[in-house]
Amino acid sequence: MTHHPFAALRHRNFRLFFVGQLISLIGTWMQRIAQAWLVLQLTNSPFLLGLVGALQWLPMLMLSLIGGVVADRTSKRNLLVMTQTAQMLQAFGLGALVLSGAVRYWHIVVFACALGVTSAFDVPARQSFIFEMVEGADTMNAVALNSTIFNAARLFGPAIAGLAIASLGMAYAFLANGVSFIPVIAALLMMRVSAMQKIGLETGVLAHLREGLAYLRRTPVAFQTIMLVCLQSVFVMNFNIIVPVLAKTVLHENAGGFGLLMSAQGAGALAGALFVASVSHRGPQAAMMYGGAALLGCMNLILAGSARFGVAAVVLAAAGASMVAFTATANTTLQVTAPDHLRGRVMSMYALVMGGMTPAGALFTGTVAQLWGAPAELAIAGAIGVVSAGAVFRRYRLTLRAEPSRPPLTVAAAAGPGETNGAEH
Repeated sequence: MTHHPFAALRHRNFRLFFVGQLISLIGTWMQRIAQAWLVLQLTNSPFLLGLVGALQWLPMLMLSLIGGVVADRTSKRNLLVMTQTAQMLQAFGLGALVLSGAVRYWHIVVFACALGVTSAFDVPARQSFIFEMVEGADTMNAVALNSTIFNAARLFGPAIAGLAIASLGMAYAFLANGVSFIPVIAALLMMRVSAMQKIGLETGVLAHLREGLAYLRRTPVAFQTIMLVCLQSVFVMNFNIIVPVLAKTVLHENAGGFGLLMSAQGAGALAGALFVASVSHRGPQAAMMYGGAALLGCMNLILAGSARFGVAAVVLAAAGASMVAFTATANTTLQVTAPDHLRGRVMSMYALVMGGMTPAGALFTGTVAQLWGAPAELAIAGAIGVVSAGAVFRRYRLTLRAEPSRPPLTVAAAAGPGETNGAEH
């Protein structure tokens, strides 16, 4: 097994994916910043901002498990071309509305829901497609490098969006996102994809759903990972909702300051992703997953007491690093332990708790911030994050004691693609 921090880039398909995604995700972050600021500009309501976030990810809650079945039944590459094209059209449509001056709050809600529907099919396919592009020992490295491009985009996208909003206007952030989808669609079409074994189409969708859920129930490490991601996603990782409120009401910043805060978080996340990539040869480690989750909760607690821009930026950078350590390890744990024929459905469960639970998290964050302010929301979220990390880690340790023959997380990543098929570690 190679220890090179960029080992996954030796795979041609992943190189294409890497470059296309980097460009596209910069546009995605520009739209996220522009959309959050646009909602606050139109409504001046943290609750309505949270409501948009909830409605955007509600389709993920309802459809992501179906999306996982579809990913297992069809070509993931072709499915991704369709979903990315639909998201490109959504960005152009919203940009045109803003440019014309006709945009209203309900328009944002409609486009957010449309984006959520496509994401319910896009995310499970994209997450499980990573394994097809690299396979085996390079999987964790690929997941970490995928986090690297996501967080490089998080570093540059918000800052570019803040400058674009201030100098050109809100519409150009949305239009730039639309243009940014072209490289990733082109990269997908250029890939050489071998025919993968698909699950039988003669079996019904509901039967395939039950098969995926049964795997989760009988695989303690996978179940515990999903539970921790769910708790952190609902209560702790709602920075897109709480940071604009913190920037506007506590730090008294404009769109540019908000963009810089999100870029600071992106810088920390990028550093965290590069660190994970550099140690990916060790495989997914429990200390990194549970420690990252606990540290993320601590950063929320510290941010609750931050009244200065510089302090908030540093804390957000640390939060970004810890969040990547946690999510990249959780993602890899699920990828390498899942059988090949179930990987789409397993990653749809990851998508469900990472994105599908966002409606609950957005409503929680927006409501608490509306009632008691951003600092109170951050303090509550941080406390929940620390407690949940400790509780699930305790359950993980009890599982190892009850089943001493079960290997810890680090063993699974060393297996080749054939050895991981059917593993339940």
